[in-house]
Amino acid sequence: MFGLALAAPPGPMNAVIAQESVVRGWRAGASAGLGAFTADAAFFVLAAVGVVEFVETAPMLKAAMVAGGGVLMLYFAYGAIGDVRDGAAFGVDPAATDGEQAVSRVDADKRGFTKAFALAITNPYQIVFWLTVGVRMLQPGTVDVLSHTPYVGGSLDGVLVVTTGSPALIAGFFLGILCWVGGFPASLVAAGRRVDDFAPAVAGASALVLAGFGVVFLYDAAGTLL
Repeated sequence: MFGLALAAPPGPMNAVIAQESVVRGWRAGASAGLGAFTADAAFFVLAAVGVVEFVETAPMLKAAMVAGGGVLMLYFAYGAIGDVRDGAAFGVDPAATDGEQAVSRVDADKRGFTKAFALAITNPYQIVFWLTVGVRMLQPGTVDVLSHTPYVGGSLDGVLVVTTGSPALIAGFFLGILCWVGGFPASLVAAGRRVDDFAPAVAGASALVLAGFGVVFLYDAAGTLL
């Protein structure tokens, strides 16, 4: 439940997963999810050894990362808009040969993974999460998880309080994320097969989410850098 609660809320990661799922299929969506999962795993290791703590002590570096993340989100939003313009639909080019389709699927999987990983690894708020919540998961006690959510954390105090101190919590946390990585794209693909306009609608919604977060990130960074 801990992993699912953190993976499920709408945000830039799920926007990328949704776009890849409805336009390029389940494998591409799951691959994007694995990109975000890999970034979280890397952050967990770096936070555990104290490396990412440096970001919190360097406000200009953090602001630069926020700006970089904002630019990436706007860039991916532009790509999602392109999918809408081109008439987003499931699968690869039906006129392509089997070999071309296989190459296209492999490229789509790699692209989804790279997009989500790049977006996650430049997101300083994920670093803050691992500094405030992640490294405490193995320390006996409790942690108010959602209170650390950027911008809206104060209104979520006490909603999700987790008892920490067990390695099983770490395993369950990442297992919950993996369940979302597989289940979320599958549900989108299943819905898209039943509704003809579902793919462009989701791609359009993903573009709006990414663009919105991109603007917020750039505004946040400008407050520190300017």
